Amino acid sequence: MNVAFSFDNSRIDLEISAVVLAGWTGRNMAAVQHHIDELAAIGIAPPSQVPLYYRVSQTLLTQAESIDVLGHGTSGEVEPLLVQAKGRTYFGLASDHTDRDLERHSVAASKQACAKPVSTDLWDFEAIKDHLDDITLRCWIEEDGREVLYQDGTLAGIRPLAQLCDGAGFTDGTAMLCGTFAAIGGVRPAGRYRMEVSDPTNGKAIALSYVVVALPIIS
Repeated sequence: MNVAFSFDNSRIDLEISAVVLAGWTGRNMAAVQHHIDELAAIGIAPPSQVPLYYRVSQTLLTQAESIDVLGHGTSGEVEPLLVQAKGRTYFGLASDHTDRDLERHSVAASKQACAKPVSTDLWDFEAIKDHLDDITLRCWIEEDGREVLYQDGTLAGIRPLAQLCDGAGFTDGTAMLCGTFAAIGGVRPAGRYRMEVSDPTNGKAIALSYVVVALPIIS
């Protein structure tokens, strides 16, 4: 599928033929194991390896301002996005929106169940690769009628992106969501998300926001 992005103040159309979701990508292995143990306590099976790469349909990528989900048991999370096209690597922002209820039965199925919002803007990965650890990602959610900070961290908390690319078999036509940080106050659903990645070196930022529309579960 072709996806249009803004890059260097111009529109580019990139052909994406594969989407990879990198999971369990935290650089602190003790923290990763703690999260695995937390999920196991609520019935979610541990990963077969760390990190783990899930393949999902490229049609899940969306730049729409809202997504439809089934029921109220889903949630998003801010993640760095890498896109490889025509030998060049681009950096953007994405949300790995996931069906948490389904996750208890199959993580792979839960990843496939929801659209994956992605930013309309991209940066040149080569221009930022030497200071990636300084780049900050944040996510806010709407809760009880007000916006609250949901996630906050730097890429220093995620495994080196080049290392994740090697593990994923990152090739032309691939888009990869590269993992995330713990949620402040725990993972929970929300009706609205606002995300931002900011680079203190060049003062630039990429924004992403979307609304979640919960469809009724009919039995």
